[in-house]
Amino acid sequence: MNIRMKEIIATVLIAIFFLVCYFVIKEPIQFSPTVTYIIMIVMVLIFVLMLIRTLQGKYVQRRIVFLLIGIALLVPFFMQFDLPIQVSDEVRGVFDGLAALQPGSTVLVSFDYDPPSAPELQPMAESLMKYAFEHDLKLIIMGLWPMGPQQAQLAIEAAFLENPDWREQKIDGIDYCNLGFQSGNEFVILRMGESIRATFPRDINGHAYDSIPLVRNVSNFTNIDYSINLSAGKPGTIEWVQLAVDRFNLTMGAGNTAVQAPMAYPYVNSGQLVGLMGGMSGAAEFELLTEYTGKATTFLLSQSFAHVVVIGFIIIGNVAYLRDKKKKEKRS
Repeated sequence: MNIRMKEIIATVLIAIFFLVCYFVIKEPIQFSPTVTYIIMIVMVLIFVLMLIRTLQGKYVQRRIVFLLIGIALLVPFFMQFDLPIQVSDEVRGVFDGLAALQPGSTVLVSFDYDPPSAPELQPMAESLMKYAFEHDLKLIIMGLWPMGPQQAQLAIEAAFLENPDWREQKIDGIDYCNLGFQSGNEFVILRMGESIRATFPRDINGHAYDSIPLVRNVSNFTNIDYSINLSAGKPGTIEWVQLAVDRFNLTMGAGNTAVQAPMAYPYVNSGQLVGLMGGMSGAAEFELLTEYTGKATTFLLSQSFAHVVVIGFIIIGNVAYLRDKKKKEKRS
């Protein structure tokens, strides 16, 4: 049987597996702790075997690498394994800023990201919404990215699914308000510092600013008690710090993708940001603090398994490199 035929058979088997899972298995699959540990031991043994074969000159094929990475990402979704999560000072700073607010306080949340960054930032948004609704914090939502306000609506819906009573209790325009997207990047922030009403004359549903009870008396950043920026790039956290925080003394915490977070950490050290949630781990820490465990905690386990597998392949790759180098030196 040639390689092409093996690939076709593997593809068909995977397709059959997912069709069976979708049409036949109605209940969510959850491995028992025993099965979970057996899978982990088997994965370790597979890597030991690959290392031995590499030392013997039998290198791992590329398709095996892709297969194991896929398994490492997929299998943890079915495992019962509590990954220890240590809360960092940066994430605790964001949460402490929220926890210090009194019921009825006004919180400005800027959703500066789009769906491709949602796996890391949406869990932060959903935990924030649930915590704010539970503690009666008033949310003013906006976005410097076109899809940001839509991501906010999804987070609100996730909060309503968490507690169906909130759907009736939390009123749009009184407990939260989505002002929508406004183009202009940094200039939007500057103009909000002078007048939020002039920057967002209507909310996302077309209601006039002065007709919305929540924001009727909110003129600019001086009427905001706390703010959180969820950002995947520019415009985002750095622009908010340089303009709203430095110029208008807005108190701000932030949540960034893992790629962007290293550029924002200096602003935490300087005190310009009260805290920072960085990537999936930051989202999982925030879920732990808000006591609303969600997708980030689950995804973090999958991400951690994938990282371990990648580290394993890096070790095996270096072993193969050193073996080849030694072999060439003997020949010369």
